[in-house]
Amino acid sequence: MRSDLFNERNQETQTTERWALQSPRMLRTVLGDDMIATKGAMVAFQGDITFNHEGAGSVGKMMKKLLTSEDAPMMRVSGQGEVFFSRQANNIFLMLLEGDSISVASKNLLAMDASIDWDIKRVQGAGMASGGLFNLLLQGHGTAAICCEGEPLILDCSVQPTFVDAQAVVCWSGNLVPQVHNSMNVRSMLRGGSGEAFQLAFHGPGFVVVQPSEGVPVPTRS
Repeated sequence: MRSDLFNERNQETQTTERWALQSPRMLRTVLGDDMIATKGAMVAFQGDITFNHEGAGSVGKMMKKLLTSEDAPMMRVSGQGEVFFSRQANNIFLMLLEGDSISVASKNLLAMDASIDWDIKRVQGAGMASGGLFNLLLQGHGTAAICCEGEPLILDCSVQPTFVDAQAVVCWSGNLVPQVHNSMNVRSMLRGGSGEAFQLAFHGPGFVVVQPSEGVPVPTRS
């Protein structure tokens, strides 16, 4: 049988590295120690692998998940073998944490080492009108895989205030504390609005990553 489908570029990457990109849009991981992934991210696996629901891990986190309806259900991946992850053909980037931290929009987290600590954070000033904005703070030591719809843009927030559409933000420096910025004025309200009423405002030493897509709109929380 002959086909360009069987080209070497489409063959499984042969490496013993725990984290490796099979392609820019697919992640290959080698299991030994457990890892945490968002549910639905697995597309294939080889070997003896099990997938189990990952609870909040503490009463505090459990209450946050209940109160915020945080939409990033996790699963623990255990066993021996290889697991492949992807999400809607998004670009994937690996990020090594070395005792530092990063905040990630839950829709953009793909997988991470189980050694990484995570918590749910609420954006200051986020209420019902802005959809109730929450993110995941990752900190400690280990590798995390982050998705991006299209090619990312990295903005330096240290020079001047930076404003980002809440649906386009991917991640930002863990030390930054974003606030909700309302750019709507009375004239705009009377004329039906601009469709760009709320943004996340960042200012300080650090970066924010933006994707060229606003994804699926998040419904307003009641």
